[in-house]
Amino acid sequence: MEPITLREGARAFISPSDLTFGWDNCHRCLWLYYNHQVKAPMFMPLVGDLAEMQEQSCIGKTASDLNANMPEGKVFKHAGWVVSKPIEVEGVVTPFAVRGKYDLLMEHPDGTFGIVDCKFQANPSDKSKFYAVQLEAYAFALENPAKDAPIKVSTAGLLVWSPVKVRGNSSGNFGLELSCNWFPTPRSPELIASRLSDFIKMITGPVPPAKSNCEQCKYIDTRSEILKGV
Repeated sequence: MEPITLREGARAFISPSDLTFGWDNCHRCLWLYYNHQVKAPMFMPLVGDLAEMQEQSCIGKTASDLNANMPEGKVFKHAGWVVSKPIEVEGVVTPFAVRGKYDLLMEHPDGTFGIVDCKFQANPSDKSKFYAVQLEAYAFALENPAKDAPIKVSTAGLLVWSPVKVRGNSSGNFGLELSCNWFPTPRSPELIASRLSDFIKMITGPVPPAKSNCEQCKYIDTRSEILKGV
């Protein structure tokens, strides 16, 4: 791989979520974001509120308090920012680094740590395979930090809440009964190394074609065609 020089205005920090959601969607949209920081706005206020509520409820808890199937340990930190050292691809140190905010960091009795991604899903389906790269990105940054001392990450997984039924009545407060499931993901440094390599090669290469079902690209292309004739 040839040495990389970032163009003016390009984004150097790679978000863990872009290695999953972004990568799984339209590469042209992803290329535009990392090269020109152009991104369609997203508004999901309720999702953010629910996520914060879930994370706050976990502070100070042990693993057994959260789910009986989780590895032994306790919540060490929550909502922590991580930044990795520059990423190396095929022997070349690139100007890119992983930067993101994990949900929960667990501390295990053996001195190692675990990454927990909190999810609020409509149903308790196992999506650990999809999120494995994102969890590995946090682990990569913690084990290869830009500044802080590295820590050993031995476990990772999803803590999933799903609605079961509504409790209460109109004369008092309503409550939402939730199920809680733990879906572990095996550690795989090779997985994140491969994805980071592919990701960096894509965003530093030529403009990729739009994904055939990308609604954003369809909207922009259709709008542009209409305005040409106005």
